[in-house]
Amino acid sequence: MKLRIKLLVIIVLTANFTFAQNTSTKYEKRIYTTKPITDKEPPTIDGVLDEDTWNLVEWTTDYIEFEPDVGTAPTEQTKMKIIYDDKNLYIAFKCYQADPSTIEKRMGRRDSFSGDWVEINFDSYNDDRTAFSFTASVSGVKGDEFISDNSNFDTSWNPIWYLGTQVDDDGWTAEMRIPLSQLRFGNEQEQVWGLQSTRRYFNNEERSVWQPVPANPPGWVSEFGELRGLVGLKPQNQLELQPYALTKLDTYEAQAGNPFRDGNETKLTGGLDAKIGITNDLTLDLTINPDFGQVDADPGAISLDDFEIFFQERRPFFVENKNVFDFRVGGGADNVFNSRRIGRAPQGYTSANGGLGEYEDIPNATTILGAAKFSGKTKSGWAIGILESMTAKEYGEVKLDERQDVLNALPEVGEEREELVEPFTNYLVARAQKDFNDRNSYVGAIFTSTNRSLEENVSFLHKSAYTGGLDFRHNWKNRTYYIDGNITMSNVTGSKEAILRTQTSIGHLFQRVDAGHVDVDPNKTSLTGTGGRLEVGKGGGGNWRYNIGANWKSPELELNDLGFLRQADDIRQYINLRRLFNKPTNWYRQANFGFQLSTAFDFEGNYNRIQYEINGNINFKNNYWTDFGAAHKPRIFINTFLRGGPRWKFNEENFWFLFAGTDQRKKLSFRAGHVNSKAAQKQFGLNRYEVGMRYQPLNSLSLSLDVEYAENPNRTQYVTDNDLEGNPIIFNGSPRYILGEIENDDLSATLRVNYNINPNLTIQYYGQPFIFKAKYSKFNYVNNSIAENINDRVTWYNNNQIEFDNGIYSVDEDTDGTIDYTFGNPDFAFVQFRSNLVVRWEYIPGSEIFLVWSQGINGLGDVNNSFGDIIDNQLFSQKPQNTFLIKATYRFVL
Repeated sequence: MKLRIKLLVIIVLTANFTFAQNTSTKYEKRIYTTKPITDKEPPTIDGVLDEDTWNLVEWTTDYIEFEPDVGTAPTEQTKMKIIYDDKNLYIAFKCYQADPSTIEKRMGRRDSFSGDWVEINFDSYNDDRTAFSFTASVSGVKGDEFISDNSNFDTSWNPIWYLGTQVDDDGWTAEMRIPLSQLRFGNEQEQVWGLQSTRRYFNNEERSVWQPVPANPPGWVSEFGELRGLVGLKPQNQLELQPYALTKLDTYEAQAGNPFRDGNETKLTGGLDAKIGITNDLTLDLTINPDFGQVDADPGAISLDDFEIFFQERRPFFVENKNVFDFRVGGGADNVFNSRRIGRAPQGYTSANGGLGEYEDIPNATTILGAAKFSGKTKSGWAIGILESMTAKEYGEVKLDERQDVLNALPEVGEEREELVEPFTNYLVARAQKDFNDRNSYVGAIFTSTNRSLEENVSFLHKSAYTGGLDFRHNWKNRTYYIDGNITMSNVTGSKEAILRTQTSIGHLFQRVDAGHVDVDPNKTSLTGTGGRLEVGKGGGGNWRYNIGANWKSPELELNDLGFLRQADDIRQYINLRRLFNKPTNWYRQANFGFQLSTAFDFEGNYNRIQYEINGNINFKNNYWTDFGAAHKPRIFINTFLRGGPRWKFNEENFWFLFAGTDQRKKLSFRAGHVNSKAAQKQFGLNRYEVGMRYQPLNSLSLSLDVEYAENPNRTQYVTDNDLEGNPIIFNGSPRYILGEIENDDLSATLRVNYNINPNLTIQYYGQPFIFKAKYSKFNYVNNSIAENINDRVTWYNNNQIEFDNGIYSVDEDTDGTIDYTFGNPDFAFVQFRSNLVVRWEYIPGSEIFLVWSQGINGLGDVNNSFGDIIDNQLFSQKPQNTFLIKATYRFVL
């Protein structure tokens, strides 16, 4: 095995020579020279290019195809003009189309990029890494994105700008006015910006660009042409204020006697967002009492392994420019900064006792008192981001049953009170990066802090948590090759209780019985850990991509106060190799195939995992597509499976997946896929089926439905190692880790409907039922957790050893007639339905009105019922919680 890994390393490291002949063509940079508007009236933004002002400059044309057949003449040509005054840029496009009736005028929500469109990108920092993108759909729908790290497109950026489009006999036209206050640039007297323009020709699913770009470029922004002629641009001291007002009504099923559940609640609130241009390239964003009521709900999900599930950020203030603060540690979602920690649900609990007639009410989220974000990039190449936020103390209320007859029947009655469930907390994130080496390299740093004002009831939380990190990237040979990496250090402090809680959490498990490199120390009041990654590879040019890298997370690394960390004590290595096929043939437009090898160890040196995978993607000539792959895992050991017990071995696994779909440009398109996994001795498996449909009967109306069903059986699913009283199960001096055979099925369906009354008035609906069933049988206990054969790994209880009665399993392991231990019934079924109906009207650019109706149902179902019965009896029979809200914002541009 070691020999094979060494050979693959040698192959990757010598690939620079092997594939040198495939380096890409370097196109000469095109230059467009604009002119200022001096003694003429600025154009009216209506899509009709009839103003004399446009004659100040010549058209630029000669767009070149980028996809699918790079470097060839496009089917239809495009022209562009750019002029400016002291406040705005003005852009005009003529998109020729021989038959205007074939122009696709599909509509959608902002940033949907539907139908025919044309786009312009400005690298106003001229740093080859960041840019501002504006997209005009022929239907008048806007798209805008902030581009970072040369290729990351962030659609959360929503600047104020103006657009008009028209269809004529030659095709269609677009006219833009972009206020300079929405861009960031230096203060030189004469400036040079990076420039690119892209057109989507819908009929052929074709992309053409103004600045030619080679196939498989090493990035996007670094390949731009140049915009010249920008003379005397004055810094735009941007000042925008956006207050909001919100009224909200919640209705739900009343609960008899519960003073907190009387059937409805109302709320009237307001807040303020502000955007202040400190300089022409640095911006301060402020928010006071932010509200996120119109945001989509998270999808349904259940974790059987006790690990936290990562959900994407959806709140506008934190989503915008989120790439500035990104600092990933290893693979997956692990990150030094996870903005969803700010305003999270309270982590504490009350001492409410139902036996004393007490009910509790704990807020769903922590109140964000205010937040500020300072970000931008200077002309000297410094990218800066600072985020500061404070969250309030949150209290859980305890009140008595409203029914006096119930209280009179109790031998003892509780008392009404408030109890702290979340302390006052201050969060800080500071991020900086510096470009050098002609913008081919950068170094950066990040620092985060979490500081809590702890009181007795929340002393189980960390008092403080700090992380610091350094990162770098270096590109060479026209950005064809790169090396990048980072290193992170974390420190958390708190009471002995808080640090013990961290040591024994699922992500650390210092109490693991067979771990020789970590121990639980009940007297510790701090933990310090490290993490990082290093990767070298080929990221551009030619038809090959490859990299080799590694990452690590030490046992004491802890990021979850303000970041996201799934599991510490982990070392990973990986090799990736991919062949790209970008030259269309008579049966495909584009294709790629790849191979990956990865291994995993822990800090004790245990060799835990190896995986080989092949995968690929083909976009066929008719725009149908397929994704496919297969993998083999001959070695799988998991340190966390037994929740502090010894390392656990899973049998070797093989899996494969296949997804395919029809042409997604068509009014009706379909996709379907299957994932299949099997382990030796049928230890576990997976069969997941996905089908989806997209239908656009009108340019203004689109519908989609996605259905997923999965069966995930496992003969040795962890159940418990504690009895009903929470004490460890011990038999004849040995701990018992109880496992069981699980029938694990889940079903979800997601419906989305989008209707555009016009480009600025939309109606959107989202609905998702989610059902998860877990039924256990054939219980067993662990004998030798790392035995090769599953029959040596566990022992199954026979009928004489275990019996079930009244929700409790009783085990007489030695069959002497005396119960040796008990555990509860682990069967459960989770039922959820979430929906959102949103009417959004942008009545003037940057100012909006939202009308929202949300519904939610959560509960436990009967695991013995079919999915149909659960939907009928346990989903639709429940009274949903309804939320109705009206939110209005107005953006003042001062």
